[in-house]
Amino acid sequence: MFLTAALLATTLSTKVLEHYDKHESPQLVPLLSEVIQFPTYENNAEAHDAQKAWLAKTATGFGFVVRDAGKITEIELPGPEGAPVLGLVIHGDVQPVDADSWSFPPFAGLVQDGYVLGRGSADDKGPLIQALLAMKALKESGVARTHTIRLLVGSEEESSATEMPEYLKSHAPPDYSLVLDAEFPVIIGEKAWDGLALGTTLAERGEPKIPYSVVSMDAGLSPSIVPDHAEVKLRWREGVPMNWDRLIADIEAAKSKLPEGTRLVTGFDDVNNLLRIVTYGKSAHSGMNITAGRNALVALARVFEGKLQPGGADDLLAFARIAGQDLYGTGLGITDHDPVWGRYAVNVATIKPSTKDPAKTRLFINLRRIPPRTAAQAKAYLEKFVSDFNARTGASLTVLAGEGYFEDEPLVFKANAKLVRRLMDDYTRATGKKAKPGVIGGGTYAKRLPNSIAFGMWFPGKPYPGHDLDEKISIDDLQRGARVLIYALTDIATGKKIEEPFKP
Repeated sequence: MFLTAALLATTLSTKVLEHYDKHESPQLVPLLSEVIQFPTYENNAEAHDAQKAWLAKTATGFGFVVRDAGKITEIELPGPEGAPVLGLVIHGDVQPVDADSWSFPPFAGLVQDGYVLGRGSADDKGPLIQALLAMKALKESGVARTHTIRLLVGSEEESSATEMPEYLKSHAPPDYSLVLDAEFPVIIGEKAWDGLALGTTLAERGEPKIPYSVVSMDAGLSPSIVPDHAEVKLRWREGVPMNWDRLIADIEAAKSKLPEGTRLVTGFDDVNNLLRIVTYGKSAHSGMNITAGRNALVALARVFEGKLQPGGADDLLAFARIAGQDLYGTGLGITDHDPVWGRYAVNVATIKPSTKDPAKTRLFINLRRIPPRTAAQAKAYLEKFVSDFNARTGASLTVLAGEGYFEDEPLVFKANAKLVRRLMDDYTRATGKKAKPGVIGGGTYAKRLPNSIAFGMWFPGKPYPGHDLDEKISIDDLQRGARVLIYALTDIATGKKIEEPFKP
């Protein structure tokens, strides 16, 4: 009796799952709790080194081959000699946090009420542990493999994202790879990632007509996070009797302009004799879940409309108001729409000092672009928009060279490609649910690693918590995701090499 390929894959998956449930499943939560405790945000070299050592020790203990490839760690389950290589790709770095805003310690790895809590629990340390344990279950189950499985763990995906191109200069990519950093079932489109960086000094124009001036502005944490806080500090001008009452009353009256879900607080810095105005919102992933965010920077910009002396600070907030008219770029004159890709996602993300010129303050706007507009076209359009804004308002905003980013293009796959169809079938077998391939605003390693596509690990229909305040993931979803991955690994890694995987 001959089994069909689908039935054989299901039979083998059942064997692997039985081993996983008995031996590997209990390790998932403890291991994830451990790895969350490494605060691997950008420039925290000590945490990155410690996590790398922990990962090497853990993977070696599982019987895998571990290779240090610089900023990428290779963890391999070897197949027969000369076997095709199936890649699994994740990142071990995380977005920064404002720990004071969290309701629990972001790097404690707490487990509570059926959830694992902490930065990276969903993005992307949960998938790291799921991948390790799925590989271990496949190895220990004794199922014969036709492929080598190579897990690639990156370390700069949330920042410069240069480690994968650097890796490829001296390492061949796997024959095909699954990037475990998005949503189930399969992602056939990733929007482009653009960054508009505008800079100016906070100098004022004309004779002062307002009795206070802006000392500093600060907002947001990262281009890919909807800002949950924004702050302006004001100083009363010398020679003018101090009286903040009218401004505070005006600000209180302007609270009606605040977007839903944001709030405003005023307070005094008695040491420096400053008035602080702070708005609070809700952070969210600007590509995957922007509608769940509440933009504190846009809120601040709305409150200060007409309340500042003309000049750099007023110009930056005026542009932020325009760009933040909605989440889709309407204020910037962007109306692009596609039935598959949807619309742009526009995040008025940060106000910080310029990284190239500390005398300037920088406004950064992250745009997730859809086809057919190219990076060059988007850059030229936005530069003209800024120029027109300057001419109309008297502003002198500068597009900061080297601080923005217009080098990305959307990633597109055919919905009927061989690998896409295989993964869709694996998802259906694992969950009993039929679904359609998706398009995301987030960008993954699939853009940087040849022959790779995003597959999981977040389940559709739930708000994505990556980059969010109080990031967490349910233990049930962690276990479900591991099981889906086991179906896919068992199907592909025990079968024939997929020739031309991204063609029908």
